[in-house]
Amino acid sequence: MTTTKNKTAAPKIRWNDKDMRNTYANVCNVSSTKEEVTLLFGTNQAWRRGQEEIAIDLSDRIMMSPHAAKRLQGLLTSVLDEYESKFGSLGEEAKKT
Repeated sequence: MTTTKNKTAAPKIRWNDKDMRNTYANVCNVSSTKEEVTLLFGTNQAWRRGQEEIAIDLSDRIMMSPHAAKRLQGLLTSVLDEYESKFGSLGEEAKKT
């Protein structure tokens, strides 16, 4: 007698980009509470060094659950590891705030 295990196939994901918009950011800030992680994206348009104050134009705020943030962390780690293996280390300067 042969038994077959009931395997559930993973659902197919269809990416819908109909309402997607593109935004460039060269600044990101992150904060969190117990319930959510918030990412703030913006653009630093200060080109002169030595300014006493720098204004950042915020463009997007992304709020997600800690579980979604953990998945994002894994995805970012993977893509940056791949980037550095192709193009070289980004070094410590990439970690500065």
